[in-house]
Amino acid sequence: MPGLDQIIVDTEPKRILLADDHEIVRDGVRAILESRADLEVIAEAEDGKRAIELISQQQPDVAIVDYSLPLINGLEVTRQVKAHGSKVEIIIFTLHDSDRLADECFHCGARAVVLKSEPQQLIAAAIKAAAAHKPLASGFAVGRRLEKRPNQTAECRVLSLTPRERTIVQLICEEHSNKEMSRVLGLSVKTIETHRASVMQKLSTKSTAGLVRYALKNLFLPP
Repeated sequence: MPGLDQIIVDTEPKRILLADDHEIVRDGVRAILESRADLEVIAEAEDGKRAIELISQQQPDVAIVDYSLPLINGLEVTRQVKAHGSKVEIIIFTLHDSDRLADECFHCGARAVVLKSEPQQLIAAAIKAAAAHKPLASGFAVGRRLEKRPNQTAECRVLSLTPRERTIVQLICEEHSNKEMSRVLGLSVKTIETHRASVMQKLSTKSTAGLVRYALKNLFLPP
């Protein structure tokens, strides 16, 4: 596996998309990346729906996507982009150091997970590695690879929500109606209602308050 210096030297200039709902974060990451002549930020998005649109339109080499995006979170952005066969490499950018979150991101097709608390030079190195379709050398957060969890219980698997169901929970917590969720996700209202009922059943709750409690505990949404 190549080391950090080799990755930085050997790869060509890359086109980058940034997706984060905080302008100050986008400005900071852009400044870090544009201090390098071999990295170019070509587009920015402030929510997941816009991120998907721009990835399709601009075809960047790498997309840095915040996990906790409004409307459609980074996990679902990754799933949808990869489901359409896009070659873009996605790096999930997050505050949350969680192996479970990382595993879910890798399952959906992300190349890497980078913590927002990591040294700034790591994000540039992560981009170079991702664009080369390689992980960084072991020891870096972005080098964490998906591992099978043989001791995971059947009960945990049954109770876990699908990426689409987690997106539904997020949109409910953001106070979107079924019709609004239908427009955001491109699904019929009936399909939204079906997903909503499935979520309620899985989580054994009958109220929006119950969904909010679950989201705060398990979906890494801000309180």
